[in-house]
Amino acid sequence: QVQLVESGGGSVKTGGSLRLSCVASGSPDSHQYVAWFREVPGKEREGITMIDTKSGMIYYDDSIKGRFTPSADNAKNTVFLQMNSLKSEDTAMYYCAATWKLPWGAQWRLRGSYDYWGQGTQVTVSS
Repeated sequence: QVQLVESGGGSVKTGGSLRLSCVASGSPDSHQYVAWFREVPGKEREGITMIDTKSGMIYYDDSIKGRFTPSADNAKNTVFLQMNSLKSEDTAMYYCAATWKLPWGAQWRLRGSYDYWGQGTQVTVSS
């Protein structure tokens, strides 16, 4: 069984930065593909980026491209999300999710593509 634990959320001013962490337990092969999702009340949870922790391949949603970057430290079973140039519309609960099987094409954006989820960490961006 894989457990994911996020941390690093908080409150920040517009234009600021935060780094989220997602620590995974279990065999690395069981969580090779790690995505970050975010959710605001009343809206669907949306996938914003995914990283293949073995190859380093990254997929991005246009809304965060150039501002957010995932990375992996496989020795620590940890995936990070570096978030720069934060905007008020980035305010959301952020979740990491993982799976052992590569999501096909754009399916990396879909909740159903992932087997394991963290509990979420809140990010609030204000002016």
